[in-house]
Amino acid sequence: MKITIVGTGYVGLITGTCFANAGNNVTCLDIDPKKVETLNKGEAPFFEPGLSEMMTKSINAGRLDFSDDSSTAFTGSDIIFICVGTPTGNDGKCDLSYVLGVADDISKVLDTFDTPPVVVVKSTVPVGTTHRVAERLHGEYFIANNPEFLREGNAIDDFRTPDRVVCGVESEEAQAALEQLYAPFTGDGHPLLFFDIHSSEMVKYASNAMLACKISFINEIASLCERNGANIERVRTGMCADSRIGNQFFKPGIGYGGSCFPKDTLAVMEMGDNANAPCLVNTAVHELNQRQRRWFANRILEHFDNDLTGKKVALWGLAFKPNTDDVRDAPSIDIAKTLIDAGAEVTGFDPEAWETYGSEVPEVTIVSNMYEAAADADALVICTEWDEFSSPDFDLLKAKLKDQVIFDGRNLYIRAEMARHGFHYYSVGRPTLEICTA
Repeated sequence: MKITIVGTGYVGLITGTCFANAGNNVTCLDIDPKKVETLNKGEAPFFEPGLSEMMTKSINAGRLDFSDDSSTAFTGSDIIFICVGTPTGNDGKCDLSYVLGVADDISKVLDTFDTPPVVVVKSTVPVGTTHRVAERLHGEYFIANNPEFLREGNAIDDFRTPDRVVCGVESEEAQAALEQLYAPFTGDGHPLLFFDIHSSEMVKYASNAMLACKISFINEIASLCERNGANIERVRTGMCADSRIGNQFFKPGIGYGGSCFPKDTLAVMEMGDNANAPCLVNTAVHELNQRQRRWFANRILEHFDNDLTGKKVALWGLAFKPNTDDVRDAPSIDIAKTLIDAGAEVTGFDPEAWETYGSEVPEVTIVSNMYEAAADADALVICTEWDEFSSPDFDLLKAKLKDQVIFDGRNLYIRAEMARHGFHYYSVGRPTLEICTA
């Protein structure tokens, strides 16, 4: 099939590359000529394991190309995917200007098609947006919605072996086209589900809102555990042994970040307000997530009697999660800013997010080695659970640190091990009386 992908951000580039790898002819459209030039060399603008290699393979095979010319990019397409951003504006509402702008661009060329294309909204959009796109299209076409469920750091595997593929359609033609397109990725326990468009749009928000809820819930329970002498790891083990609960996304920490959970939770709140049905659970989820960051940062301040003047703090992990360089709404940003405002000198290390983070918090000194970050630091703060942080050389780390103080926002270490090495060790939801004696 001939596919056009509008937008070469995370969703667009992963989607286009995976479809091309399956044998389709894919053109990805972007308005930035310099970005297009870089993409045509097989260079991804963000870190995602295996992506650049897969791009290069499909480019060399002639199945994948990138263009900034919409008139040629749309020519002869069987399916056009809208994959542009829907950022949260300063008012907390979902900005749909990019999606609707693409709809206008498509409308200008629809009369050039010999066969009506299927226009698919893949961007995450509030319920009703796909029909707003359809209202702006003048000509013959079939409309559909197809939300994505990709996890950064695991996106290619998620696309190839999805839990499910959800599509919202209103015509047999759109359904048949999407069935053909997704055939290599579905079946054998990977269902292709067809709903009405409104339900398809809502599935994305409902799914992310539920996962965000689980994260905020376990963090709230962790707070209670710490204040009442319980151990969240033991509580979590007991909870998750219940088959009705399960264990995914029930891991305490410093809260969620990234481009999806924060934005989508706010969008659910906005939809509730617009429908005069306030989403109280989602509002609490968002507030709890923001509170978790403040609580963790304040904990560091309290250790130093709320005065970090002349203190050096090392941050391990800057991205919002491992296996990505994405720092959008990363908890490390709020924590670093709080420490800097309190007078601290902050040095950070991340295996991939060193460049993207520098533009967000330029006051943080970025170094290229985790132990270099810890050198002469009064405390080490762990914000992201990268694999290389899981089993460090504790003797070397202890020698590098000026004070043997660790604030572990991801509960990476066994407290008994920390005590054996003589660290003053803070974690999330575990009793402070049992941790660390020098």
